[in-house]
Amino acid sequence: MRALHIGRALQEIGKVTLVVVSEETAAPDVLERTAHEFAVEPQVRVNSHPNRGLIQRLRWAFDPRFLNVHGCVADSQDRARLLDRLRDFDLVWVLNSRTPNILNQWSWPRSVLDVDDMPSAFAHTVWKNGAGLKEKFKAGVTMLLLSRRERLWKNRFSVLSVCSEPDRQHLGGGEHVHVIPNGFQRPAQEPLRNPIDPPRIGFIGLFSYSPNLEGMRWFVRECWPLVKREIPNARLRVAGKDSDGPLKPAGPDIDALGFVADPAAEIATWSVMVVPVLHGAGTRVKIADAFSRKCPVVSTCLGAFGYEVQSGRELLMADDPDSFAAACVALIRDRASASAMAERAFAAFLEKWTWDAIAPRIQAAAEDALRQEHDQRVKATP
Repeated sequence: MRALHIGRALQEIGKVTLVVVSEETAAPDVLERTAHEFAVEPQVRVNSHPNRGLIQRLRWAFDPRFLNVHGCVADSQDRARLLDRLRDFDLVWVLNSRTPNILNQWSWPRSVLDVDDMPSAFAHTVWKNGAGLKEKFKAGVTMLLLSRRERLWKNRFSVLSVCSEPDRQHLGGGEHVHVIPNGFQRPAQEPLRNPIDPPRIGFIGLFSYSPNLEGMRWFVRECWPLVKREIPNARLRVAGKDSDGPLKPAGPDIDALGFVADPAAEIATWSVMVVPVLHGAGTRVKIADAFSRKCPVVSTCLGAFGYEVQSGRELLMADDPDSFAAACVALIRDRASASAMAERAFAAFLEKWTWDAIAPRIQAAAEDALRQEHDQRVKATP
């Protein structure tokens, strides 16, 4: 979704060409739909290339300029073709910090590196909330190593963009680090809620993604029994790809819906959407999704990270099971307060988190990189 809307915003200032760099072959139907909006280059294939031997492992740990961080590398012929092709473009927008390493390219002139998830931030949450000392120690070491690499991004790319002001500060701030928040599509019509009885608490997200899976396991294990004690007929509705698979939460009052192509009607029936995220990085799109549908939200503080929100104003935030469950119960019982909170969140969404509202930030980051390139050419002219 972020790639799609960034591409659309960039098309307002120039022609956009998309290149997929991935281990998995892009689905033909996806490429066909994409080709209706953008020019599409041949995919760059990615091959496994694990670090073997003591020297490579030491370089991974201690050399922040070592590029085979992920144990995979772009096919050599595809890489050469792409890097040669990139000379034809005025601007290269790189989505995620993994891709430039896979392409084994250190310096990226005329570029924006767009980082939606800060790698060290993910490790930090595991270090803070991990289940055991071994897991926490490993995450702490990983966090330090990743932070060293992140501090060098300013030397590799013309411009950096991140999802939140805290992430911007993590990278040292400065005029060439831009905040481009995650957003959601503005609804064609103002949403109408229809919470039903028995009351529903809902969750939406890719269930094979570990922060979603672990967060829901925590909610089902620690919070759901407390909700059921207060509201015995409540039901939990879990939507999203893989939510109806082998990892689905079990229980007679839990409905695993799987992937829902258009979840608007389903979410309209929920009394509450929960965002029980304990690990992760970046910002959760499901927050903007809920706000866009006027669905009341209960989130952990990490789940709402990066959004300019206050608990009790646009949503409720809680980090321990008792408080999280109590917040869900309160919104179910006090529909008027829940609706008023959802209205405030919807107003904030329209102002800050529609892709139309975010587009000028995307264009400002692109223009920053283009301006730097222009200034360098002027300086180089005799």
